[in-house]
Amino acid sequence: MTDLTSKKEERLAYVVLVVPAALIYFSVMAFPTVFSVILSLTNYNGGKIFGNPKVSFAGIASYIEIFTNPNGYFYLALKNNLLIVVMSVFGQIPLGFILAYILSRRLVRGTDFFQTMIYLPNVISPVIIGILFKSFYLNSNSVYMEIVHFFNPAAEFIMNNHPMAPVLIVMLWMYTGMYVIIFLANIQRIDTSIIEAARIDGAGERQILSYIILPALSGVIVTCAILAISGSLKSFDLIYVMTAGGPANQTNVLSLYMYKMAFQGAVNYPLANAISTVMVVISFMLIALTRAVEKRFGGKE
Repeated sequence: MTDLTSKKEERLAYVVLVVPAALIYFSVMAFPTVFSVILSLTNYNGGKIFGNPKVSFAGIASYIEIFTNPNGYFYLALKNNLLIVVMSVFGQIPLGFILAYILSRRLVRGTDFFQTMIYLPNVISPVIIGILFKSFYLNSNSVYMEIVHFFNPAAEFIMNNHPMAPVLIVMLWMYTGMYVIIFLANIQRIDTSIIEAARIDGAGERQILSYIILPALSGVIVTCAILAISGSLKSFDLIYVMTAGGPANQTNVLSLYMYKMAFQGAVNYPLANAISTVMVVISFMLIALTRAVEKRFGGKE
């Protein structure tokens, strides 16, 4: 009788705890994703409310248009997104690790102060940061241009030559602090007695870093790479505020391109949803590549 009661209690607990979470997941995550894919395979553009024809199946016409339309900006947006991915994986993560290592080993004074200052950009709204750096970089009379013209009066406006450079610099400054905190927390979990034993055996700072700390953080590095990839592909708010994709769509990214197709000008909902689906596929491909590299080099959690 007791076993029967306990099984009923387990089922009740399962229903009470799991079912609500599953319903929320399917309503907020799974259903919109599936609906987006379905919408990308139709000709829907607002329906009868907007005077458009009846919805019908269009197959992969929107996906073909993405990759073949000469007037589209898909490849430019994809290139910019990949630039952000490269900057995040090979810029934010290594810099975050170096700063975390310096702070954890107390190689500088005032570690608490530097830790706070490095993480501070993460608690500021990207919209505020975008407005701040737009006024610093992207106006002809901005602080940056005044400094450049002071040293070289003939210098050209930065956005004419390297339109993505200001965006990448701001993202590097803004998000590195998150990886500093992640690495710092995991470095502090490493048993200090192992490091002390290595020091007694004559190991230097380089040996400790190469043979103790880096192997212990291999799984954390992979996790950070996945976070960096997923975050890079959905970059929107900062770029929208700073450049809105300009000049001449040179700073367009996939999320901004999708937004313009869905809500600006002659809207094209199937194309916008096709772009979002392609973004998800690219994200999975890059994460799978990261996992393959982890297996190849023996990463472990």
